[in-house]
Amino acid sequence: MFSYLPVQGQEKVIRDIGGRIRQVGGQRMGNTGGPDSLRKRNKLEDSLTITYRFLDSTRQYKLDSSVNDFTRRFPIPAHHIYLGNIGNATRSVLFSPEFTVGWDPGFHAFDAYKWRLERVRFFHTTRPYSKLAYLLGTRVEQIIEILHTQNITPNWNGLIQYRLINSPGFFKNQRSNHNNYLFSSKFETGNRRYHAFVVALRNKMQSAENGGIIDSIDYLKHPNPAYQNRFNIPTKLGGDEAFSSNFFSNEFNTGNVHDEITVLIRQQYDLGKKDSLVTDSTVVRLFYPRLRFEHTFQYDVKKYFFFDKPSDFYFPDSAYYAANYRISIPGDSVDFRERWKSFINDFSIIQFPDARNLHQFIRLGIVIQHINGQFTHGKESFYNLAGHAEYRNRTRNQRWDIEANGQFYFTGLNAADYRAYFSLQRLIGAKLGYLQLGFENANRTPHFIFDPRSSFYLNDFFRDFKKENNTHLFASYSLPAFQLRLTGHYYLMTNYTYIKNFYQLQQENNLFNVFRISAEKTFRLGKRWVWHTDVHLQQRIGDAEVNLPLLFTRNRIGYEGNLGFRNLDLALGTEIKYRSPYKADNYSPVLSQFFFQDSIPIRNQVPDISAYVHFRIMSFTAYIRAENLNTAQSNDRGIGFTNNNLVAPGYALPGLQFRVGIYWSFVN
Repeated sequence: MFSYLPVQGQEKVIRDIGGRIRQVGGQRMGNTGGPDSLRKRNKLEDSLTITYRFLDSTRQYKLDSSVNDFTRRFPIPAHHIYLGNIGNATRSVLFSPEFTVGWDPGFHAFDAYKWRLERVRFFHTTRPYSKLAYLLGTRVEQIIEILHTQNITPNWNGLIQYRLINSPGFFKNQRSNHNNYLFSSKFETGNRRYHAFVVALRNKMQSAENGGIIDSIDYLKHPNPAYQNRFNIPTKLGGDEAFSSNFFSNEFNTGNVHDEITVLIRQQYDLGKKDSLVTDSTVVRLFYPRLRFEHTFQYDVKKYFFFDKPSDFYFPDSAYYAANYRISIPGDSVDFRERWKSFINDFSIIQFPDARNLHQFIRLGIVIQHINGQFTHGKESFYNLAGHAEYRNRTRNQRWDIEANGQFYFTGLNAADYRAYFSLQRLIGAKLGYLQLGFENANRTPHFIFDPRSSFYLNDFFRDFKKENNTHLFASYSLPAFQLRLTGHYYLMTNYTYIKNFYQLQQENNLFNVFRISAEKTFRLGKRWVWHTDVHLQQRIGDAEVNLPLLFTRNRIGYEGNLGFRNLDLALGTEIKYRSPYKADNYSPVLSQFFFQDSIPIRNQVPDISAYVHFRIMSFTAYIRAENLNTAQSNDRGIGFTNNNLVAPGYALPGLQFRVGIYWSFVN
C-alpha cells in the first residue's frame, strides 16, 4: 500500500552446454515485456527468464535473489512479536487497524503463516523452474518448502507450492504444525482475447496453547537448575506433556486449529484491436484490449476450533476457565468450534482508455455473496450485495502512479459497509526520488466474533456494537540514490472494537488518534560495510484503551560483498531489535486473540540480538543465524542463555537459537 515504484531483483541462471549451472546473477532490472518473449526463444537457449504477477496487478515482477534480509524468507515479519515458538500466534507491534470491509470471522492471530490470495503469484517462465527450501532450528524446528512452476504451453503456466512449519517449542505445550498448499495457473488464448486464472489454496494452522508460564518472572529467574531447561517450567494449560521431536507428530491436548480453503476461478474476455509486428524473419501478432468483461467465482471454507481435551495423564484445569472466562467445563473437555462456507460471484467491466498502456484502466463491478455459518447453537445463512469501482493509472513514462478504489455494501449482513482508498505517487526526478500521498476511510462491521451468534461470543451480556469508522492519512518520500525512505501515518479511529480480560468484547466510545513516523536508511560505513536501520515512533493521542511501544527499531550492521569471488554474494553481521517498555497486549487462547491489558508492563532491558552469515553461490543460498544472543548470562553454574525477553504477560522468547536454512533453485 505504501510502496514506491518497484525495482525488483532478477534471478537469472546460466548453464553450459552440458546443462550444468554456471552462474546465478542478482542484477537489478525493471519490468519486462509480456509473453511474446517465450514465443521467440529457442527452447535450447542457455538461460532462464522468469516473471510473475499478482491476481489484481498488471505489473510484472522478477524473483528477488538478495540475501541481506532473512525476513524475506522467514514467515514472521520483522515488526511482529510471537509467543515464543514459530507457529504460535503473532501480532505487529506497530499500530495496524483493520480497513477491510465485509464479512470477516475475525481470527487473525496466525495470519503471518498463511498464504494469502492477494499474494498468490502467476508465473511466466521460459523453462521449468523449481525451488527447494529447508530450515532447521534448535529443538527440531523445521520449515520445508517446495515450489515448481513451468509453462505447459507458451500461453499456459502452472504452479505447485507446499510448505510445512513444524516446531515442538522451547516451553511446554507450544507445538505447532502448519501446512500450506497452493496450486495456481494462468492461461490465455493465442489471440489474447481470453484469459483464465485458477487458484486452489489451503492453510491449515495447528498450534498448541499453554496459556503462558505460571508466575513467569519467578520461574524464569528461579535458582533451581532444573528450570534452566525451559521445558520444565510449568504452564497454565496443557499439563506436563513430554517433549517429542517426532517430525510426523502433530497431536496435542490443548490448542487451536484454523483450517481455511479457497478456490478461485477468474475468466476474462477482451474486445479491442489486433495488430502485428513484422521483422526480417517473423511476424509477431499483437492485441490491444479496450474493453474487458470479467467474472470471478470464489469458494471459501473456514473452520476454527479450540479444544482442551483430557488424556491418560491430563485433565483440563476447570479453575483456569472459571477464573479467566467465567465458564464451567461440561464433562471433561472444552470445545469451541465454528464453520463457514462462502460463495462469491463478481461481475466486472474494465475499460482501457489507452490501448497501449494496460496499467491505466477503469473497473466497475458488482458482487453477490452467499454465506453459511455453523455454530454451537445451530446454522445461519447470510448474504451480501456490494458494488466496487477502481481507477488506476501508471503513466507510460512511469512518472505518475494513481490508484483510487472503493467498495460499498448495498444490502445484506454487512449493509452500509464501505471503503474508499486513494493514492497519488509522483517521480520528482531521478535524483530527487518519489513522493506519495494517500487517504483511506472504512466504515466496517466489527468481526463476527463480536456478533452474539458466534460460537466464540462469551460476553456476560448482549451488546449491540456500532460500525467502526477508521480514517488513515499517509505520506512517504523515497530517495533511492541515498537509500532513504520516510513515511508518516495518521489514524483517526471511531467506535474502535477490542477485547479485554480474556473474553470481554469492548467498543471505544471516544474518538482517538494514532500518529506514526518511520525512517528506513542504509548508511555506508565503508566500501562493503553497511548499516540498515528502521526506526518507528508512534503515539496515541486521546483517551483510549490502546497501548503501544513508543519506539521500535531494527538495525543490521555488517559486511555485504563477494570477498573477491565473482559467484559469491555474502552478508554477515549482527541484527538488533528493540521495543521500548509498554503494557503489551495479553493473549486469550480460547478466542485466539490478543487483548488489551493495563496492569503488567513489559520491560526488556536488553534488545533482541542476533548474529548471521547469509550467502549465495550461483543457485544455492544459505542462511546461518544465532538468535537471542541477548539471553546470555553467567551464574554459579557457568554461562547460560536464560535471560529471556518477554513479549506479553506470561510469554517469553526462547534462549539461544540456531537456525540454518538452505534454498536451492533448479532449472530443467
